[in-house]
Amino acid sequence: MLIEARALHAHYGQSHILQGLSLSIARGAAVGLLGRNGMGKTTLIRTLLGLVRASGGSVLVDGRDMTGARTEQIVRLGIGYVPEGRGVFPNLSVRENLVMGARPGVRGQNDWTFERVLATFPRLAERLSHLGSQLSGGEQQMLAIGRALMTNPDLVILDEATEGLAPQIVAEIWRTIAEIRSTGIASLIVDRNYRAVLANTDRAFVMEKGQVVLAGESASLAADLETLNRHLGV
Repeated sequence: MLIEARALHAHYGQSHILQGLSLSIARGAAVGLLGRNGMGKTTLIRTLLGLVRASGGSVLVDGRDMTGARTEQIVRLGIGYVPEGRGVFPNLSVRENLVMGARPGVRGQNDWTFERVLATFPRLAERLSHLGSQLSGGEQQMLAIGRALMTNPDLVILDEATEGLAPQIVAEIWRTIAEIRSTGIASLIVDRNYRAVLANTDRAFVMEKGQVVLAGESASLAADLETLNRHLGV
């Protein structure tokens, strides 16, 4: 498995957020993570990346126990992260945001070059000298995804990649997600549009109160609206 959570627990202060959660993502798999707000999805991502310290259980990356490791050690094993809120550097130009993280992947792959990112997001090519703070929300999201791809990752984690964006930009983001999937890069996708998540993933997990309560092939879950409604309130 590319990344695994085994009986994972995490706390924010006295609040027990992740409660013995287990899931895994195979190499090349596209996986959706669904759940109502406040169910622990972002906490899970942050714990997998070492941004939140696990209080129990373990995190394995490519078979290596990385529980308690620093975030930079974890992402160097081939993980690209597009956080909720985008996280672009506001005082750096588009070009600087992209090239600062550029590197070959852990297996030496260099498929996602500066030129390929600009070809994928032509809007960024027109704004190379603009600062991150001068971009629209949609452009910032493109920049965040492009920056993650410049690390040539084995896994891209996208947390609410389309939140608050105009429909035209949302469609462009989903086209890019489909392209990422077609190249064999694994993905973990969190998004409120459960239909789009299920249409762009192989498998999906549904979280409630810090636990996985439903898991299966995305197509099967999409066909079971009654169960989805019970867990997601859709």
